[in-house]
Amino acid sequence: MSEICDQNCSSCSEECGERREPPTSLIEKPHELSRIKKVYGIVSGKGGVGKSLVTSMLAVAMNRRGFNSAILDADITGPSIPKAFGLNSRATANTMGLLPIKSQTGIDIMSVNLLLENATDPVVWRGPMLAGAVKQFWTDVIWYDVDFMFIDMPPGTADVPLTVFQSIPLNGIIIVTSPQDLVSMVVSKAVIMAKKMNVPVVGLVENMAYFKCPDCDKEHKIFGDSQIETIASQHQLEVLARIPIDPKLALACDQGKIEEFTDVWLEELADLLQQSAAKMIKIAVASEDDMVADHFGHCQNFNIFEVADDKIIKSFSIPNPGHIPGFLPQFLDEQGVNVIISGAMGSGAVELFNEKGIEVVTGASGRAEVAAGSYLNGLLVSSGVICQEHQHQGGCGH
Repeated sequence: MSEICDQNCSSCSEECGERREPPTSLIEKPHELSRIKKVYGIVSGKGGVGKSLVTSMLAVAMNRRGFNSAILDADITGPSIPKAFGLNSRATANTMGLLPIKSQTGIDIMSVNLLLENATDPVVWRGPMLAGAVKQFWTDVIWYDVDFMFIDMPPGTADVPLTVFQSIPLNGIIIVTSPQDLVSMVVSKAVIMAKKMNVPVVGLVENMAYFKCPDCDKEHKIFGDSQIETIASQHQLEVLARIPIDPKLALACDQGKIEEFTDVWLEELADLLQQSAAKMIKIAVASEDDMVADHFGHCQNFNIFEVADDKIIKSFSIPNPGHIPGFLPQFLDEQGVNVIISGAMGSGAVELFNEKGIEVVTGASGRAEVAAGSYLNGLLVSSGVICQEHQHQGGCGH
């Protein structure tokens, strides 16, 4: 290895033990008009545990709190989301892309049942076609302004769940279970898959946990004693909710009135999700390939690092969409970025980032990933470097 290393392995011909090639990212870009901040997958190791129910209720709960929520129904062969929301119309498109259907309270929803001539028509596709349809729901649908997107995944760990894990930048997954002995095995499979794909598990939700008799007010464990606390302890996970068997909830789903249902457990579940989301940050490093760019506005791309519990769990790159004064701070805010790192930045851009509550760190150099790691370890402090040659409003460079 040469005596002086600039840490840019992509332009180095030396063969050394410290050589690191950047990983190839399979992350798909959403539609250019989409603005999506947080994405959560709702998964289960087996069918029939209420995964679609939890997906729907999370979207309803966050929508009630003033967030723009959306549902991407990735369960192509068993779509039940439109039924729960009472949606009967078909999705439409314009010259730019496919448009989701809005529910009664304004939740954006896309499901294959919104594209079929008849809701009862079966989708008889092989795995690659199913995975391709899910990708298109991410890349071709215009999700204009979404704070929380929930993806209803098919059960198991086959083609479609793998496609979602690899292609869509998930902030985390929520595993839905039921109180049965075999749950331990299926939860373990989902947890192991998430770890292999570097996706954090937010926690567990146990559905059909008990039935509360309206006459004697006593709880009856229809499916046996709960295993949820033991499973959560084994995997060091949090129990987010234990949902009872509730005829009122079942009726609301059957009548397409799920947005009218409310209960204490739902508010507690929303509280925990909101708290978890607050702990996750996105760091954007203005970069030239994998190196920190000298000038924020002139950078080639933004290397995005998703962080949970002070650890980088996922990274990918998005190209600089172009420098127009005032545009990039808005663009990165819409991507859910909390921290921007660069070599230098114009004072106008710094002010706009500050207005949006995004921390600005200037004076950085070297590899983008190293800079992000140094920030997380408290070793990277902003030098306050300002681009003196570009003092116009909105940033540096043209």
